Amino acid sequence: MMDPHSAFLLLSTLIAVVALILLVAVFKLNPFLSLFLASLGLGIAAAMPMATIIHSFEAGMGGTLGHIAIVVALGTMLGKMMAESGASDTIAHTLVRWFGEKRVPLAMMVSGLVVGLPAFFEVGFVLLVPIAFTVARRTRTNMLLVCLPMVAGLSVVHGLVPPHPAALMAAMIYKADVGRTILYGLLIGIPCAFLAGPLFARLIAPFIQLSEENPMAAEFIDHGQERSLPSFGLALATILLPVLLMLIGSWADRFAPAGSTLNEAIRLVGNDDMALLIGVLISFFTLGKMRGFNRDTILRFTNECLAPTATITLLVGAGGGFGRVLQDSGVSHAIITIALRSHVSLLLLAWLTAALVRLATGSATVAMTTAAGIVAPIALQTGGAHPELLAIATGAGSLIFSHVNDGGFWLVKEYFNLSVPQTLKTWSICETIISVAGLAFAFALSLAL
Repeated sequence: MMDPHSAFLLLSTLIAVVALILLVAVFKLNPFLSLFLASLGLGIAAAMPMATIIHSFEAGMGGTLGHIAIVVALGTMLGKMMAESGASDTIAHTLVRWFGEKRVPLAMMVSGLVVGLPAFFEVGFVLLVPIAFTVARRTRTNMLLVCLPMVAGLSVVHGLVPPHPAALMAAMIYKADVGRTILYGLLIGIPCAFLAGPLFARLIAPFIQLSEENPMAAEFIDHGQERSLPSFGLALATILLPVLLMLIGSWADRFAPAGSTLNEAIRLVGNDDMALLIGVLISFFTLGKMRGFNRDTILRFTNECLAPTATITLLVGAGGGFGRVLQDSGVSHAIITIALRSHVSLLLLAWLTAALVRLATGSATVAMTTAAGIVAPIALQTGGAHPELLAIATGAGSLIFSHVNDGGFWLVKEYFNLSVPQTLKTWSICETIISVAGLAFAFALSLAL
């Protein structure tokens, strides 16, 4: 039985989310202001001290922007260099030639799965977005048919497949065998990505009317058509360099003893921000100087591409602020209590706990680690569930229904120039399909093992 205070908190959260959607979609209030007002309203309803509400929002926003702002800025610079040099065109042309125009959605799904393995969702997103825009433009394909499969691939590896940092963390908490978790994660993740990406995109695209103008897509238009395009090898090496550095960083302990100077140096180079920084600097040479651009032109490119990212980073940060208020107001604790009181199987408990924390906080990583920390001790005592499948079920739950308190929601909305209702109908449902299908496949695999 839910206590009255927890019930009130959950009702207040529901009202805050609905009010937020109405403010943005119906009353056309600036999304940043809407997020701020919704956070204030929820904090007041939850009886948080006034000063604490503001501090909580600031802390959540600052914590989110600390990572996202760097990733978006560096990723956009790299994307701009790829577009201006023609590298995005080269990769897009090659993907279309390999897969064929009819299988472009499948090509983008595979790209998301590969690039997203070592990187957090936001990093893989900013790396692949310029290619997605170019593929859509070259093939005259509906943007959703290209972009939804891409984000589905990125999302699947984020939640289900080590060595992605979040999925690897969950596997370690459950003391699961990493090799088997990777195998099971791929067996489950690939069909999930296909259902939520190419298949769902084909079903939903006819019902979504996209705007003809997209400010972010305009930043990634190739203005170097007169020049010969860079080779596919050079273009691919440039975009995959940050991905390779992140992989090397995750294997630091294999190259040098933990705690050693070399180990720390490898980890530093493999850090998301550092890997992207190195990738951008290298692109100035491979896609800049080698393509005939001088220093002034490269500087102009990097300055021009940052202007449209201001709104994106602000909204992603505000989403983090709203998520932090949800945590500090006690909503997350109320949700965890509900999950623990439910008498369900361990796989369903892991999925349900992660799903509820995700809905409350907006962060898949927080949901994954929180749920794994709660369920792992129960699993060790009761047994009966494969730890690898528990890790996958937890990851699947952490992906459910991304909405207005998730930075990824605003990233997708702004880059693809969608309205809030359109983002809910596309991206949020895409995430939910991955989540529910992941749980269903985990149950099916548990019966076969």
